[in-house]
Amino acid sequence: MTTHRDPTRLRSHRWFGVNDLRSFGHRSRAKQMGFDRQDFAGKPVIGIINTWSDINPCHTHFKQRVEDAKRGVYQAGGFPLEIPAMSLSEPFQKPTTMLYRNLLALEVEELMRSYPLDGVVLMGGCDKTTPALVMGALSADLPAIFLPAGPMLRGRWAGQVLGSGSDTWKYWAKLRTGEITQEQWEGIEDGIARSPGHCMTMGTASTMTSAVEAMGLSLPGAASIPAAFSAHAQMGAATGREIVEMVWEGRTPGSLVTRESVADAVTVVLALAGSTNSVIHLLAIAGRAGVELTLADFDELSRRVPVLANLRPSGTYLMEDFYDAGGLRGLMARLGDLLHLDRPTVNGRTLGENLAGAQVYDDDVIRTPETALSTEGGLAILRGSLAPDGAVIKTTAATPSLLRHTGPAVVFDDYDDLAARIDDPDLDVTADSVLVLRGSGPVGGPGMPEWGMLPIPRKLLAQGVEDMVRISDARMSGTSYGTCVLHVAPESAVGGPLALVRTGDLIELDVARRRLELLVDPAELERRRADWRPPVSPYQRGYARAALSRMGQADTGCDFDFLEGRGGNPEPAIH
Repeated sequence: MTTHRDPTRLRSHRWFGVNDLRSFGHRSRAKQMGFDRQDFAGKPVIGIINTWSDINPCHTHFKQRVEDAKRGVYQAGGFPLEIPAMSLSEPFQKPTTMLYRNLLALEVEELMRSYPLDGVVLMGGCDKTTPALVMGALSADLPAIFLPAGPMLRGRWAGQVLGSGSDTWKYWAKLRTGEITQEQWEGIEDGIARSPGHCMTMGTASTMTSAVEAMGLSLPGAASIPAAFSAHAQMGAATGREIVEMVWEGRTPGSLVTRESVADAVTVVLALAGSTNSVIHLLAIAGRAGVELTLADFDELSRRVPVLANLRPSGTYLMEDFYDAGGLRGLMARLGDLLHLDRPTVNGRTLGENLAGAQVYDDDVIRTPETALSTEGGLAILRGSLAPDGAVIKTTAATPSLLRHTGPAVVFDDYDDLAARIDDPDLDVTADSVLVLRGSGPVGGPGMPEWGMLPIPRKLLAQGVEDMVRISDARMSGTSYGTCVLHVAPESAVGGPLALVRTGDLIELDVARRRLELLVDPAELERRRADWRPPVSPYQRGYARAALSRMGQADTGCDFDFLEGRGGNPEPAIH
């Protein structure tokens, strides 16, 4: 129901509508930019927070998409202002975009709080951009709506369909063993990313945009539309129109992100066999909303949510196929009573109303519960003496025979050690070994780089070994696959048990029992702990130094401790 549209109730009225010296300055400076009173007087001021940059390939179309969103704002009677924000470019930023997720969240929060904005459109899609935008918007809690970048089109090479990331790892292994030539590898390089948009596999990007839509912060169907489709531009305009209505009606992220909506986001991630990274991001989002969410919640839901999306890396198809098959609305409709259908969403309708009439056009791409890829969700949470605070494994991307395995550890102290020794012909390793990488967590990485899909040693690849148990305190790309245990908490850099593992120690993985055990006598571990010293971080200045002192562990979402929970700084005073 639309409320009375009283311009004096707008937050921006404090900047533009008051007859005093400060407002004179605000209005005169707006006129300096070519605007006049007809542009902003009595209208909702909509910030369009755009994470475009020349070095973010996922967002190359955002120059145009921001114009589409502006068009929608104008159509609905608002005044749009594009505001750039830090662009977290997954392919290019080192050591990892995860180190900067909280920085972007902080920037978004402060942009929303400090400028004369009544509401915002959040433009993102590249992996860490989506959770950062939502985290910042939740903390500021002004009306906000998310516009996802959309997946790129299918990759192609030599008549074959290519999927982001997943086929990179596949063909890299083939190149290392001589199964393809350098010329063929370069052909794959030319064909794997052929349009604007983020990864078209069910990697972290599509996982998180889908989770945000499921949470109710995007318009229905937004997350599934490929970036290059005309429907994506239309969704941009529709998003611009909707945010103006949200301002007048007072719909904010804080009113939409509840225990029920977060549970639905987790449920959808599990049904998609989504990225393991979503565990960290959803924990952080829930923390900003003041919603209790733990690793145990993921595991409890995973035991009863079937995998319905037949998408790489766990399945066969890509996001373009998913969109054609009915997209996220089709999948969510098939989840039915596993979702909270009576809760509100960003457009003022309930989730059930948004899913009414949704259809599935390809039952192989979007399965039914009876034909599910897996009767349980794609993620499992492990605990045990090696991971007292938990670890994560993507079971649908793992080799079934390795989900229960005991083997001797082959330990790498950090990524440089891994790179130097993994292909050494003299490395003492067999197919039964458990590869262990430490020094790669939130503090040790820093920022938990995506190193968790440790490469198979070349000499084992030559023997036909395609998978091994791999354990780390790192993350891995959502496009990755294999029997990779990730996010081991506490991490090694803060003295977690991973710091005490030595080559030759037996490690037991039992996914059915949700156990990850270091089979070493506790007394011996105590002796090792007495000799352990924390590593000295090379990051001794600037943002990284500050971040590493305030960043949480993986099991709580890696947010800064001073940003967790509801509420924030007060509204700025008008002086």
